[in-house]
Amino acid sequence: MYKLIIRPIFFLFDPEKIHYFTFSLIRVLCKIPLVSGIFRSIYQLNDKKLERTLFGLTFKNPVGLAAGFDKNAVLYNELANFGFGFIEIGTVTPKGQLGNPKKRLFRLKNDQGIINRMGFNNDGLQAAIKKLKENKGKVIIGGNIGKNTQTLPENYTADYLECFKGLHPYVDYFVLNVSCPNVGSHAKLNDKEYLVELITACQKLNNKENQQKPILLKIAPDLNDVQLDEIIDLVAETKIDGVIASNTSTTRDNLKASAERLQQIGNGGVSGQPIKNQSTKVIEYLAKKSNKAFPIIGVGGIHSEDDALEKLEAGADLVQIYTGFIYEGPSLVKRINKAILKNT
Repeated sequence: MYKLIIRPIFFLFDPEKIHYFTFSLIRVLCKIPLVSGIFRSIYQLNDKKLERTLFGLTFKNPVGLAAGFDKNAVLYNELANFGFGFIEIGTVTPKGQLGNPKKRLFRLKNDQGIINRMGFNNDGLQAAIKKLKENKGKVIIGGNIGKNTQTLPENYTADYLECFKGLHPYVDYFVLNVSCPNVGSHAKLNDKEYLVELITACQKLNNKENQQKPILLKIAPDLNDVQLDEIIDLVAETKIDGVIASNTSTTRDNLKASAERLQQIGNGGVSGQPIKNQSTKVIEYLAKKSNKAFPIIGVGGIHSEDDALEKLEAGADLVQIYTGFIYEGPSLVKRINKAILKNT
């Protein structure tokens, strides 16, 4: 029904506008008595064999929703009805910001992909905290945090620490987003020395809390082997809890979209099927080269059961979907979990 009726209608409209319309629609539907229960009965698959325990957390299944979908933590309670094992909110920055000028979100229909240059648009830390206080405890929540676009390099760490401290009571794990290509002046965030400084600062803050929360690093799919070796060394040196591989890609190779179309769109990160193989190669390299020394969450181009299984076989412990959720609809989560059960 989704791919035959709903998606064709949604795809007639601007991607960003339809995103917010969908949010409003889901929120309204879930306020109707019994509807949340109907969604859960259709889309959830509950089986102890699907449970995964990583960095001290037990996930009811290994399929999560990636950051960027529920940036402001406004819909995670409702989205939990669709069977996710965990939901990552954000990217959250200390201050609310508009992000890059619109139009900034583009579908690549023939490629089953998306190009975005959103630029960390979000309502800010305090708005996220307000919404997270409404958590009904249905699902594990990750907090994806970043810096404000206008923040000076010498204050980057302060931005991350402000978000870390503010969200700490309300999320189950943290993700340091240092790899988004759509925010200004982020070169420093790819420097290993700075990453050691940033991770260490977050860990010091974490250690002051009564309950420590896992900290993960989200990396780009465009890293070469030397850079991936640096990531492995970084994890070993800092003892960070894990890696999310991967963010969107700046590479435009092998796209079916015409050069004219891509020129018309302009810059931005590519997600969806076009980055599936890149992401899987990064996961496989990290897992093999490190001898599976740390947990990996695999994300990028998961549009089917086979795509998810491929990520898991490459070395991912959990997977996340985003663009695949838009193209395939909510049934994708249950389909993936069914396939995982079959292969257990």
